[in-house]
Amino acid sequence: MRTTADRIRHAVSFEIIGLALVTPLGAWAFHAPINEIGVVALVGATLATVWNYVFNLAFDHALLRSRGHVGKTLWLRLVHAGLFELGLLVLLMPFIAWYLGVSLVQALLMDVSFAGFYVVYAFVFNWAYDLVFPVPSGREARAGEASGT
Repeated sequence: MRTTADRIRHAVSFEIIGLALVTPLGAWAFHAPINEIGVVALVGATLATVWNYVFNLAFDHALLRSRGHVGKTLWLRLVHAGLFELGLLVLLMPFIAWYLGVSLVQALLMDVSFAGFYVVYAFVFNWAYDLVFPVPSGREARAGEASGT
């Protein structure tokens, strides 16, 4: 199990590196000024973080109420991921259209592109993170937890 400090390092580095990659790539792909794509990326990352917390809390409460536990099958995990992305799309698409002055269809294509980038990026980032910062063995993890790190 990872320590709290490690989880914070993971989350912060994920967001910083993701923004550093997606901003110039988005500016290039959409022929938009880098500062405008940067604002969209920053708002998107912030909204995704808040949505992640709210959605997961609500989803777990709904599972607990309907099933008596929060355990998820593969099918339920697929539904969870799909609903999360759909909700984020609904929340972010109007902002993209408004801020960049584009149509909702253009904003939808941009939003789906950002989501596609982050799916691939999350896979690569997490794999690399685990190589650079391996999960401690059971004994090391318990020692880290005992010391509060």
